[in-house]
Amino acid sequence: IADLTRYLELLNETKSDAAAFRLFWQEKSAPTLGLYQNVIPGVPNLCFKVPTGGGKTFIACNAVRPIFDALPATKTKAVVWLVPSDAILTQTAKALKDTSHPYRQKIDVDFGGRVEVYTKQELLNGQNFNPTAVTEQLSVMVLSYDSFRGRGKEVLKAYQENSNLAEFAKVLGKPDSPIEKADETALFQIINQLNPLVIVDESHHARSELSLEMLENFNPCFVLDLTATPKKESNIISYVDAVQLKNEHMVKLPVIVYNRDSQSEVLIDAIDLRNKLEEIA
Repeated sequence: IADLTRYLELLNETKSDAAAFRLFWQEKSAPTLGLYQNVIPGVPNLCFKVPTGGGKTFIACNAVRPIFDALPATKTKAVVWLVPSDAILTQTAKALKDTSHPYRQKIDVDFGGRVEVYTKQELLNGQNFNPTAVTEQLSVMVLSYDSFRGRGKEVLKAYQENSNLAEFAKVLGKPDSPIEKADETALFQIINQLNPLVIVDESHHARSELSLEMLENFNPCFVLDLTATPKKESNIISYVDAVQLKNEHMVKLPVIVYNRDSQSEVLIDAIDLRNKLEEIA
């Protein structure tokens, strides 16, 4: 979070995503890491590289307030929290909705308890989701990549006319960046006009052309990636390595690492191990 905050300070000084990134890594005496990749033009895009089990979700909860504090004041504070699977979706939404959970408690402290967490269905139904609500609170929308990416039945719901959200279209007016084939009252178009902070969990899954189109359609004010295995175009602002996790007793199981000479040996070993485990099971 200190790394993120320092980058945001530099961003406000330089008014340039790339210049701030370059200066950040110069300060860390690692100028070769300071090459910024402009994933969505004009939108700051940073990545936390954190091993699995390293508390990525909690880090993201801590990042929301500093990002909004550093960005120009907006009428609404909206967060799109993208996850790669239904299982992670259920888990994340449940934790963020639970006011006794550390994730939610952190966000509640930062935003004075004025927080509402939505699933896609709740958004489509307009449950507690209206123009007044979004101006008075932090709105966190937990969504899966697949329900906004591609052309499936589930995706189409986000593009269709939606009378539950008609009030937004009146209040927000004509969109600055209309989404192709989306109705003015469509959920996707409404989120686009809220100009959200987009948090991308397991962001290495969201690098295809379809995924980038989806990200652009959200019209983000900022994109924060969380992954253990960043792709080469990720702008890594902070590294957490496995040794740090081990020192904090966050590695849950004994880990035994073997070196092998070739890819095929790795695969043969993996298959052998799987077969052994299957026998035991």
